[in-house]
Amino acid sequence: MKFTRVCFSNIGKMLDFYSQFNPSPLSIKQFIDFGLSACERKSFIFLRKELPVRLANIMKEIHLLPENLLRMPSVGIVNNMYVTSFQEIIEFEKVEVSDNTLDKFCQALVKIRNRHTDIVQTMAQGILELKDSHDVDAQTENSIQYFLDRFYMSRISIRMLINQHTLLFGGVLNGHNRHIGCIDPHCDVISVVKDAYENARFLCDQYYMASPDLVVKQFNSTAVNSGIKIIYVPSHLYHMLFELFKNSMRAVMEHCGVDADNYPPLEVTVIQGKEDICVKMSDRGGGIPRSQMDYLFKYMYSTAPQPSKSDAHTVPLAGYGYGLPLSRLYARYFHGDLVLLSCEGFGTDAVVYLKALSNEANELLPIFNKTSSKFYRTSLPTADWSSQCGNSMATRQLTMGHNQGHRLPNGLRANHC
Repeated sequence: MKFTRVCFSNIGKMLDFYSQFNPSPLSIKQFIDFGLSACERKSFIFLRKELPVRLANIMKEIHLLPENLLRMPSVGIVNNMYVTSFQEIIEFEKVEVSDNTLDKFCQALVKIRNRHTDIVQTMAQGILELKDSHDVDAQTENSIQYFLDRFYMSRISIRMLINQHTLLFGGVLNGHNRHIGCIDPHCDVISVVKDAYENARFLCDQYYMASPDLVVKQFNSTAVNSGIKIIYVPSHLYHMLFELFKNSMRAVMEHCGVDADNYPPLEVTVIQGKEDICVKMSDRGGGIPRSQMDYLFKYMYSTAPQPSKSDAHTVPLAGYGYGLPLSRLYARYFHGDLVLLSCEGFGTDAVVYLKALSNEANELLPIFNKTSSKFYRTSLPTADWSSQCGNSMATRQLTMGHNQGHRLPNGLRANHC
């Protein structure tokens, strides 16, 4: 950590300066409109100010993390990566705009994107290091959950800006002529659904030697018998659906057993409404107990070490455990959402909400300010509702009486939690 602190001492003033500003959220429509004009000079002028602001906002929060977590080697690596990237961007702060400058800036963005490719796994490893070396209390876990949602959302937004610029001006074709950067103005939702299904099915077939079929339905409330298309980032939608398909397939295969004659299909319904396009995925994989639902989007709960390639018992569909939390962030990035509804003993429905109108699909970005700073220092509030595991005087007395073999008054029995 010594190297990191030296770096921060050299650029502290720049971090303090840029973190004073709020990020400027863009809508998908603004991304599209700007991409159609495709002015590299304007993009450069915007990004050389906006990227340092987004980087500085999340870097200031890194320092508010629990001290034990900051000491973890992998977190130090992440910290150093952000310091380096911040330094490389602010070198363009006052540089005269020229063709040479634009070329160097584009190269710098590609370098930063490549450097940050494995950030998710590296930060996840830092959490594992903390769990292996320290007892993590509820307050620390709460701070980490709050931070990681904001950290990964910031990463999604920075990567979006970098991808748009490099795809538009980097001289590398993205393989789709109709795309504007990484945005498809006519993204066929059902095509993405089928693509994600086929790739998840390939993994399922590899491990279980079988897989559930897919049934797709669509309803369009705004037009009759027309395909459902949206202005969106196909890779984001694919990421969400691929993760959901993996989870559903694994649930179905393990609930029914690998020796079953047939498996209930996965049903996907795509609905276009006036405000949202909804993609509902339904499986009959046994569902999830209600007591576990709150844990499904928690990083500390789901963090798992990378499966060993040599471990024949590793289920490839299990992944790293960050799939659902990250998928929900991708949905929320443009003010959509991802919601799970489950019936234990039957199955689970997952609903992905996407904004139907591109001018309403605005970026959702973390902002570093007094409110966010205060969160890391505020202790968890004392519960003001009774819980299943009560801590009242009467409960303790009843439990003690039961443990000591005493007969409880009025036929009461202690409720062990």
